[in-house]
Amino acid sequence: MASRIPFRNRAHEVSRIEAFSDVIFGFAVSLLVVSLEAPKNYEELIEMMRGLVPFGIAFFILIDLWFEHYHYFRRYALHDSVTLTLNTILLFVVLFYVYPLKFIFVLSLQSVTGHASHIEHSQARTLFAIYGLGFALVFAILGLMYRRAWALRDELQLNEVERIDTLESIYDNFWSSIFGIVSMILGLTLPDGMIGLAGLVYFLLAVPKSLIPTIMRRKRRAAEERLLAPQTPG
Repeated sequence: MASRIPFRNRAHEVSRIEAFSDVIFGFAVSLLVVSLEAPKNYEELIEMMRGLVPFGIAFFILIDLWFEHYHYFRRYALHDSVTLTLNTILLFVVLFYVYPLKFIFVLSLQSVTGHASHIEHSQARTLFAIYGLGFALVFAILGLMYRRAWALRDELQLNEVERIDTLESIYDNFWSSIFGIVSMILGLTLPDGMIGLAGLVYFLLAVPKSLIPTIMRRKRRAAEERLLAPQTPG
């Protein structure tokens, strides 16, 4: 099998847009903090520990988004007006949805441990709509950012392997956003007794998350073989 050809980084220094984005991501993480004060008694300690798992899940989701954001600007080093606009909207959505993100996982953990607060069906529908919309927006914006890089593929001098990697990111993010829209629609339209399916639909993300990398990996290997094949003198 041909040796792996890495994606070339076109940025080697931190730009102003990356530095500003890092501040926003750091602030978003700080909003997830379980408590700003040390527990003063046993009850407060236990209450703080109950918030550790939801905090951890939401924290790693934000870190995953940050890694995606970091690799995007390392790879493409784009600072045009379209990219700046999309990045600004992405940061706004991330900040706005920090609390709904944490609340969803707090509620999910409470339901597992049997400490869940009573939620009306209408409230559950609203929660699924809010979370689904935020989920869809984040990944749709990321997909549009990669789509922008694809539109500038000639100017960026992307080779065949880098073009395949870019397409994989486009497909991955747009398919992820579709699941957020589907969850939102199901949450708003399903009968009361079936609203929970709006949350379970996210488990189906495993299908495109498995198929897309598998398909694109085969294309990448074929491209690597072509790029690494010895050139025959004309």
